[in-house]
Amino acid sequence: MPQYYNSRLILQGDSSSVGRRFSRKNLRPGQLSSPLSKPFLQLNDRFQPLVYQHGSSFYRLRTYKRAIYAEAGKQGWDLGRFVKTLYFFNGPPSPVKFFEFLMEKLSSPAPSEPVTAMDSPGIVLVSGATGGVGRRVVNILRSKGFPVRVLVRNKDKARNMLGPDVDMNCSVIFLSLGNALENLVTPEKGKGLDEMRNIKDIGIHKNYVHIRLETYLTMPEEISGLRKEVRWNLNHQVAKLTYSQVVGDITKESTLVPEYFKGVKNVINAVSVIVGPKEGDTPDRAKYSQIKGDSPEMVEYIGMKNLINAVKGSIGLRSGKLLFGFEGNSSKGLAWGALDDVVMGGVSESSFQIDPIGGENGGPTGMFKGVVSTANNGGFASIRTKNFPKAEDLSAYDGLELRLKGDGRRYKLIVRTSRDWDTVGYTSGFDTVKGQWQSLMFSKFEYDGKLNPTFVEGAFQLPVSSIRSYIKDPITPRFVHVSSAGVTRPDRPGLDLSKQPPAVRLNKELDFILTFKLKGEDLIRESEIPYTIVRPCALTEEPAGADLIFDQGDNITGKISREEIARICVAALESPYACDKTFEVKSVVPFSEPYTVDPENPPPEKDYNVYFKTLKDGITGKEILEQSPVPV
Repeated sequence: MPQYYNSRLILQGDSSSVGRRFSRKNLRPGQLSSPLSKPFLQLNDRFQPLVYQHGSSFYRLRTYKRAIYAEAGKQGWDLGRFVKTLYFFNGPPSPVKFFEFLMEKLSSPAPSEPVTAMDSPGIVLVSGATGGVGRRVVNILRSKGFPVRVLVRNKDKARNMLGPDVDMNCSVIFLSLGNALENLVTPEKGKGLDEMRNIKDIGIHKNYVHIRLETYLTMPEEISGLRKEVRWNLNHQVAKLTYSQVVGDITKESTLVPEYFKGVKNVINAVSVIVGPKEGDTPDRAKYSQIKGDSPEMVEYIGMKNLINAVKGSIGLRSGKLLFGFEGNSSKGLAWGALDDVVMGGVSESSFQIDPIGGENGGPTGMFKGVVSTANNGGFASIRTKNFPKAEDLSAYDGLELRLKGDGRRYKLIVRTSRDWDTVGYTSGFDTVKGQWQSLMFSKFEYDGKLNPTFVEGAFQLPVSSIRSYIKDPITPRFVHVSSAGVTRPDRPGLDLSKQPPAVRLNKELDFILTFKLKGEDLIRESEIPYTIVRPCALTEEPAGADLIFDQGDNITGKISREEIARICVAALESPYACDKTFEVKSVVPFSEPYTVDPENPPPEKDYNVYFKTLKDGITGKEILEQSPVPV
């Protein structure tokens, strides 16, 4: 979904047909123009948040109430309510605002058609991309056409390991503008390139990047005549995007700049603490049981916490993003104001209040209520939010969900992606079932303009308990993490350590490496991000292709190739069967036997869904620890 600035609920006499769950591929805007001129109704860019109390959500204003009467047979028009509506959305009258509006109208070009957003699969962020598993993940993603962004600490190391064609522009867009435009602007007219850095929108599809239009308002006057030509070219030409790189350290929160994660839809995390000799080693590798670099706590736990916080807003939560409503003891409020037919001479009237006991389980709920009348050629009542402080980024989600209690009437929902008042709005009508709580899902907005067969004048009441974004079913993993087998074993009672891998036996000597890996896993499981946690046994440089054993409960030992783990991680991204699962994996080949393949006749690629389908929710290996707690 795109970014939204405001929303509106309407009860109207000519509402459209029902809108339930649709495909998100074709958003159809409807132009919604105000009957009043823009200087009166233009929204403030400022947003004053409202703390909900047990009462109306309106600001308490002194209203000037005076009825204006027209010809016989018409009802009086409430000028005071009209002024109150203007004041709520615009604040006090300002000559400065009027002058700014007038200058904008005189200088702005004619409105253009809205640009349709590309249905992009989203960027896959690979952290730990220079490690043994990470660089293989990058190569597999690229071969499959995924747009990839790599998060690395050392850009020179990344360039050496991943290739010289890595884009090194790490400031905001991570795209080499010169390379993208080298064939689109002639050299003699290319002097404006330095002025064209303000790219507002980049659409990525597979491994191609499309640079969108409206950016070229910053082009210098001497080449502004090229604007049409350049726009046409950019609509029909694409620049090959291999992958982009951002430089950051997950152990340092300040280096994880929010711009790095724009457009990221999935994360594969292969970051791991480094085990090895700090300086030199002995022939029998006696010093190999040392931590090199940052501690396990910094990398596996604090680093994981920083990474989750950095990507959570971009990749989305399983339960969606609450825009309005109540959850337990917390709530998310919006500044709602009435926008009724009084703005065009009508007499309908509505409000939005908080009912402290009107919710599904006797808790609080929002209440859209009022009286709708067709007098004075009116016939609609609506509420609209003030503009959000900044647009709500819902790109990680597939639609909006309204939870409400119906009254048998038809309503419509409008969302907007611009701060302007008379701008494009995405509209969908919906029917309600009287007396029933229902969840309505909106992923495609279209409006057919048909008359509302259920319209009845008079009082109405619509409890709305929540408005939130959602991820459609089946949900696939958004965060795939490479952990390690053995993370629950150091404190497991009755375990024969002599039969366990070195990391289990030396957990304390290695600064509790497995303990902090488990803590990092727990952060993922508690984050509400759809996840997969892969726990490989001992990693090798052998090729992929051996038969595998997937297990849960953290019991198996063995070996598996890094190439195989990389393939499993990429396959998990598209499998609902891998979502919210934690599992261990090894090959059937014993440690004592090297595994090789014939390059001329490699084994066929596996269908990892066969393995994912055997996995169960909630099994981590911690169950044994919880049943038999170990004294601290």
